[in-house]
Amino acid sequence: MPTSPGALDPQRCNTAETVRNQQKRPGDHRLAAVREALREHRRGLLLVAPGVVYLAIRFFGLLVLAWLSAANDESLSDNLGAWDGEWYLEIAEHDYGGVDPGMVDGFGNRYPETPLAFFPGYPLLVRLFGLLPGVSALGAAITVSLLCGVVAAYGLARLGKRIGGSEGTGLLLVVLFAAAPMSVVLSMAYSEALFCALSIWALIGVVERKWLLAGLCCAAAGLVRPTAAALIAVVGLAALIAIVRRRELWRPLLAMLLAPIGMLAYVGWVGLQTGKLGGYFELQQRGWSSAFDGGVRTTEFVVETLTADKSVLETFTAWIVLAALVLFVLCLRYRMPWPLVLFAAAVLVLDLGSDGLMYSKVRLMLPAFPLLVPVAIGLANRRTTTAVCTAVLLVCFGSWFGAYSLTAWPYAM
Repeated sequence: MPTSPGALDPQRCNTAETVRNQQKRPGDHRLAAVREALREHRRGLLLVAPGVVYLAIRFFGLLVLAWLSAANDESLSDNLGAWDGEWYLEIAEHDYGGVDPGMVDGFGNRYPETPLAFFPGYPLLVRLFGLLPGVSALGAAITVSLLCGVVAAYGLARLGKRIGGSEGTGLLLVVLFAAAPMSVVLSMAYSEALFCALSIWALIGVVERKWLLAGLCCAAAGLVRPTAAALIAVVGLAALIAIVRRRELWRPLLAMLLAPIGMLAYVGWVGLQTGKLGGYFELQQRGWSSAFDGGVRTTEFVVETLTADKSVLETFTAWIVLAALVLFVLCLRYRMPWPLVLFAAAVLVLDLGSDGLMYSKVRLMLPAFPLLVPVAIGLANRRTTTAVCTAVLLVCFGSWFGAYSLTAWPYAM
């Protein structure tokens, strides 16, 4: 059947396309190869960026700490293993029963059960790394903290991209976390880096419905810090909701059963050692005055600090506490995934609701990383120069605050 003049002949079109492809200049192929190489290079940079950015900020923080340590005639290594770090190092090297008898609690007292106030997860990892040839206990502790911080950074980058919708948001979240006030403990013989890493990946498991990941990380976190109670509540509630809505059954049920195992095991063991079911909590209250009072003492501290002549550290601490509350309100406004918001709220309640040492409030808020998400999203939506300048200022302030707290203030940790 003849075709009209305007009709398209498929065979002729295919032939013309082949001729055009054959007539492409060699430069076109080279340009496509360059573009593909650039894309691969960008993917490679994005792959290593969270870890590199985190370590770079922590290295800068160590430089600031070394500077202030020298200015105050103190040893950098001593400061990296100070305060709670001394307890963790002693437990890692000598177990609970072999801790130096000269070490005392917050009131200058020492009882046989005093070392039991420190959870075993972190010192156990330190001991394992300390088995490497030529690695000291302090070196092993700092290595564990830095490696856990890198693991936390990759989790934050993943969460930031998921919530904010871009790699830039994820990297900014890493920057804010690594530069947070009192982030100096992420480079010390402290358990914060390990706990934050486990908490971040447990929440990733909840948000992405990877229940085994959530349950295992939560169980491990329960062997690191008592703040795991906040994480256990979030993972358990999320799993229960998934079961009730009949989306899944066995996987969330497994997460719900796994989540509290670590903390229950250690608190129960301390109960056996002390002969009291609530022995761990009595130990905390007696040795470090860490008891829940609903935030009465924290409120008194903030009001007194902002209405009287107080030190620089006390004033900044009060303002940081208030800033955390404002950031929590922003988290509600941004409608972040509810498990993240609930976890941040629970951490704040456990921290600000207790009457412990006021100067440690900022450090204990470090696991409340979801509070930083609104700031990361806001900076990601600004001009690059604005985001970079703001990030640099925050890095400088956070590095100074932590180093100053550790070197120039007697009871900051």
